[in-house]
Amino acid sequence: MSTGEPLVVGVDFGTLSGRAVVVRVRDGAELGSAVSEYRHGVIDRILPETGHGLPPDWALQVPSDYVDVLRTAVPEAIRAAGADPADVIGIGTDFTACTMVPTTAEGTPLCELPEFAGNPHAYVKLWRHHSAQPQADRINAQARKRGESWLPRYGGLISSEWEFAKALEVFEEAPEVYDRMRHWVELADWIVWQLTGTYVRNACTAGYKGILQDGRYPSAEFLEELAPGFGSFVDDKLVHPLGALGAKAGGLSAQAAEWTGLPEGIAVAVGNVDAHVTAPAVQAVEPGQMVAIMGTSTCHVMNGAELRDVPGMCGVVDGGIVSGQWGYEAGQSGVGDIFAWFVEHGVPASYVDDAREAGISVHELLTRLASVQEIGEHGLVALDWHSGNRSVLVDHELSGVVVGQTLATRAEDTYRALLEATAFGTRTIIETFERAGVPVTELIVAGGLVKNRLLMQIYADVTNLPLSVAGSAQSPALGSAIHAAVAAGAHPDVPVAALAMGSVRRAVHRPIAENVKAYDDLYAEYAALHDYFGRGVNDVMHRLAARRRAARKGQHR
Repeated sequence: MSTGEPLVVGVDFGTLSGRAVVVRVRDGAELGSAVSEYRHGVIDRILPETGHGLPPDWALQVPSDYVDVLRTAVPEAIRAAGADPADVIGIGTDFTACTMVPTTAEGTPLCELPEFAGNPHAYVKLWRHHSAQPQADRINAQARKRGESWLPRYGGLISSEWEFAKALEVFEEAPEVYDRMRHWVELADWIVWQLTGTYVRNACTAGYKGILQDGRYPSAEFLEELAPGFGSFVDDKLVHPLGALGAKAGGLSAQAAEWTGLPEGIAVAVGNVDAHVTAPAVQAVEPGQMVAIMGTSTCHVMNGAELRDVPGMCGVVDGGIVSGQWGYEAGQSGVGDIFAWFVEHGVPASYVDDAREAGISVHELLTRLASVQEIGEHGLVALDWHSGNRSVLVDHELSGVVVGQTLATRAEDTYRALLEATAFGTRTIIETFERAGVPVTELIVAGGLVKNRLLMQIYADVTNLPLSVAGSAQSPALGSAIHAAVAAGAHPDVPVAALAMGSVRRAVHRPIAENVKAYDDLYAEYAALHDYFGRGVNDVMHRLAARRRAARKGQHR
């Protein structure tokens, strides 16, 4: 039923599913939501089209899964809200970054062409596709050798997750895909292309993942020296007009209106990244407010008044989060993924039986058991590198470690050590920022892991910071809705819209003095292991990764 109240829709495309939320423009009230799971999930072992195994560190997706979110989650969210689609004035979207797809000039993903259906390089390369590490290493070495001015803007290291490393991997390993590709597209932009019929490249991913600094990409000369024939990559495959965050990318096309059930022609906001769009959703638009979006991985974003070079950061971009400030980004490649991995592979069957009998999840059981322990009682310290290290080492060939296990170690001991390890990783990031002159005064957490109170208290104690919590259970989608409201002209800019529509609960978890001291001691052990394995003292992880890669490649020949 129409109320005459303007509404907007935000759609958050995550790693495993997409979520749509219907939001009232006036006050940010969330009226209804719906989730659509990706039918193909993450393809990291077998390519379904051929049945062939994938090499190590691959992670692909199927683009039609994202369109299915538009077809199902958006109409379901409208129904759940009891809203009249005619009241919707705009739609905004966010995506995991850097998730890339090679397309034709018209935007068709190459994996949808019959001749490329069996070629894994023609599919979406998810953010956690890490097999381009050798290409990233060469980009970094070449940039250091040439003294490229853009390298310090990324903490001195370009990640294997990002646009150039993944593109170079396609260029070298699948030249037939590279030659056929007209556009190398962030999915944040591809989904907007599907909604509007117009390709607009968003300024956020262009800056953070596409090495666009001060209006320039890496030079053709640099790229040609990197790999003969790759020099034309920017001009031929990448460069495209940019859209500012919060701007209107176009109107909803007739086809997208049919998919979503929304009115044709309504405003579609320029694409954005799930982490960066969360900052306004939790009203974190001032310097010093670090937002940790915690899910399968964690992305840390914050605004700063001044430009600083932070070692190992993912990037700093002028206006990368909100206009007029420097947007900083760092992150951890594995967080919730690590906990899920342990529950799936490291927990005895008796724990599963106990959880089932108690009517709770295994995660909840382990959390209950771990929460009664004194800090350090388990005698363990772990490194949170099971999916590599995004910040501050930027090395995806690093791997997980648990030190101190004995025959008395139980599942809850290791589980708590892994929780603590991810908190130690966040503290490492915070301390690196502060040493570089970018102070962190508040930590705001969003994402599905905020419901774990033990984990949140550990983070407050480890970082010795007040921990605020997102007021919305779906902050990225709310952030996208905020951008949709600005794109539709309902609010003048993102900070004003954030004040009206955002939601946060301040200082929900406060550090406990005795816990802070205890964790300082454990963190010292973590830091010693961090530097021993991560800074070249012992390269055993790289040697093991090379051996694993060689063995698996031998199996696939």
